Amino acid sequence: MRRKIPSTTALVSFEAAARHESFTKAAQELSITQGAICRQIASLEEFLSVELFRRSRRGVKLTEAGLSYSRRVATQLDAVERDTLSVMGQQGANVIELAVVPTFGTQWLIPRLKDFQQRHPEVTVNLTNRTRPFLFADTEFDAAIYFGDADWSGTESHRLMGENPAPVCSPRLLGDRTHLTPQEIADQPLLQQTTRPYAWRQWFNAQQMSVPRDMTGPRYELFSMLSQAAMHDMGIALIPPFLIQRELKEQHLVIASHQTLRSDKAYYLMIPERKVESASLQAFRDWLIEQSRRYDPDI
Repeated sequence: MRRKIPSTTALVSFEAAARHESFTKAAQELSITQGAICRQIASLEEFLSVELFRRSRRGVKLTEAGLSYSRRVATQLDAVERDTLSVMGQQGANVIELAVVPTFGTQWLIPRLKDFQQRHPEVTVNLTNRTRPFLFADTEFDAAIYFGDADWSGTESHRLMGENPAPVCSPRLLGDRTHLTPQEIADQPLLQQTTRPYAWRQWFNAQQMSVPRDMTGPRYELFSMLSQAAMHDMGIALIPPFLIQRELKEQHLVIASHQTLRSDKAYYLMIPERKVESASLQAFRDWLIEQSRRYDPDI
């Protein structure tokens, strides 16, 4: 069945005219005549059976329908342009599109990627933030790094490392003390992470404690948000030390207790089964596992 889609020329002309609210300026931008713009807009209105502009002696103005449609068209044209430039830029290139949980990507993976580039200059790794599992078939991703239990249908999993978060806080909150007892931590504001809502409860349970307010406190989605809140004296956060190495080294954050939270969950590299034979993904997989073992010998 033929798609109900207007011509690209008409949509491009409409988007320019809507953005400027001027047929003249749209014609100048697209290097065509004003008459051509008028004809394209008229053909689009006829196709839609909707008036997009109100014409007057003083010029043109978008109707409500025109304004709504222009926003949608602009978004779709931007997406088509991005995809086109991506394909043009990847001609002859070997590219891995990797979905990665944000803080792990920025704090652990990116500082090590130069080593991979030096070993495999023919491969480009693009990173995009994703915090939860998704269907590979619905995306352009070749692989993903996520935190969980490796239960991801249709994929091959490779364990990278555990998390083992520890209570951290600003040195001002710690004061003259070298650490805080679990009871002292329980008396402080507890910073929560959205994707790990039971983390504090599990930590206190490991200390043989039951704290009624262990799930109370401001919630943040990313570890980077938690670390910023902790640095600004907003409370104590449970964060894996390997994600805040710079903050700990520069004493913006300190370990409030060396009792870490052990979990069966871990960071995994997930590769869809249909891509496991890819030579570039195999090279990236081997390199990533090697890097994780250097950090965590007990992988």
